[in-house]
Amino acid sequence: MSYIIYVYNLIFYQPTFNFLVWLYNVLPGHDIGLAIVLLTLAIRILLFPLFYQSIKSQKALQDIQPKIDEVRKKYKNDQQKQASEMMGLYKNEKVNPFSSCIPLLIQFPFLIAVYQSFGQGLSSKGLEMLYPFVHNPGVISAISLGYFNLAQPSIILAVLAGAAQFWQARMMITKRPPVIKGKDIPGSADENMMAAVNKQTLYFLPIFTVIIGISLPSGLTLYWLFTTILMALQQLWMFSHRKKAEAENLKANFPKI
Repeated sequence: MSYIIYVYNLIFYQPTFNFLVWLYNVLPGHDIGLAIVLLTLAIRILLFPLFYQSIKSQKALQDIQPKIDEVRKKYKNDQQKQASEMMGLYKNEKVNPFSSCIPLLIQFPFLIAVYQSFGQGLSSKGLEMLYPFVHNPGVISAISLGYFNLAQPSIILAVLAGAAQFWQARMMITKRPPVIKGKDIPGSADENMMAAVNKQTLYFLPIFTVIIGISLPSGLTLYWLFTTILMALQQLWMFSHRKKAEAENLKANFPKI
């Protein structure tokens, strides 16, 4: 166990913490808030391929969720057949059900290191872990923009983080096809149930973010707010490119007569 902790500190925590302190040293006014924002941006750029794959896989799974529910309902009394049909569905749709989890698992040590670095930095602890070429500031001021104390909780930042979480989660929900009155569309009951679950998740995550945010130092909440905004912007970019590709494909397959 001690060896695992040593490797984690060597590869993840120590470099992240040193980068944070280095940013704090070189930024004008030694603003820890700006250092947190820049470190968050750097982490997002570094892990961009993993975040990209994770978002892409999550969206693909949500798009085929009605088909998944239909298979589960059709073969609910035959687990072996259900598993076989499910694997066939994933293969036909070219979706790996585990591909969204693997990037998250790889990101997890980075996320722990970031939270740990912000917590230590805001309390001026862990400075003995600095590299020789990183100046030891002695004390890291938790004041940002000359006013905000990022070592204390902030209700405003917590609410903003919750709003950003709502925006980001809202984009991931697949829209249901319109219900035709008087028509019994196959799988419509499953789609209604899925929509209800998505709606609960949509509101639960932002509320949970606000509750956690008001109990944490606002420097950590600032990180969560900024990284959620970056994730949402990445999703917007990905989905816009996807819509453009689908439109071009539709135009190619069905040219004007």
